Order: sequence, then C-alpha cells, then structure tokens
Amino acid sequence: MSDRYPVRWAGRRAIVMLPQHVGEFNASRIRELLLLVISRGATELVADMTGTAWCDQAGAAAIVHAQLRAAASGTQLRLVVTAEAVRRALAHSGLDRLVPVYPSLEAATTIEGLVIPMTLKRGGLPVPEPRERTELS
Repeated sequence: MSDRYPVRWAGRRAIVMLPQHVGEFNASRIRELLLLVISRGATELVADMTGTAWCDQAGAAAIVHAQLRAAASGTQLRLVVTAEAVRRALAHSGLDRLVPVYPSLEAATTIEGLVIPMTLKRGGLPVPEPRERTELS
C-alpha cells in the first residue's frame, strides 16, 4: 500500500503522500493507511495533499476517521493542501476546522512539538480549542 501512497518517516513523524484524486474509489485504502501509520506509533502524521487536485465527501470522511483515531492515540494529524478546490471541499465538510491545514509541507513540519488541545463537541467529534496566535521561535 505504501508503494501507491508513499510514507516517509523522520523519527516518529510520518509524511504520507496522497494521490491526485481522493475520493470514493480510494478512500478506504487511504483511511487504512493513515490508521496503520498511527498504530505504528507516529506522534505526528502529515497528510501531504500538495499533489491532490480533488477530494470528495468519501475522501474527507476517511480523513475524519483518521483524525478521530489520531486524537484518541495522541497523534497530531496535519494536512498540507495547495489546491483551492481541495480547500473548498475541506471547508464545505468542516474538516478544515477539525484538522490543521497548512499551505506547504515546510509550514506543516516546522511546528515541531506544538500540541493543539482538543475538546469533544456534540456528536463526539473533536475540534481544536480556540487559542491565541503566538509566534513560534
């Protein structure tokens, strides 16, 4: 599976390269890979969607499922999204409020050690708590 969706490890950080299209036809494989990476002990999981041009509801649901497992495991899940169509899909599903979204891989990986507190809201979905923005040194 990792041949199709490459995974790079740097310590306990894993970066998973997602495909050009994330949707119904591959969502279950993507979900299983993200869950596998979490179960292998990743403390940080970056889903690199820089090559992703399109994401449908099934793809977003796969990421939500991974976020739920990540939150329960103490793993930080982050998304890297460059395509406006993918950003709109994430915003439409509310996923951009559930999982931190970054404009570049560099931005997603330079916040080492940052813990984003989570609270459970109605329906049991974790969402980031509001916090003040601070500059990272």
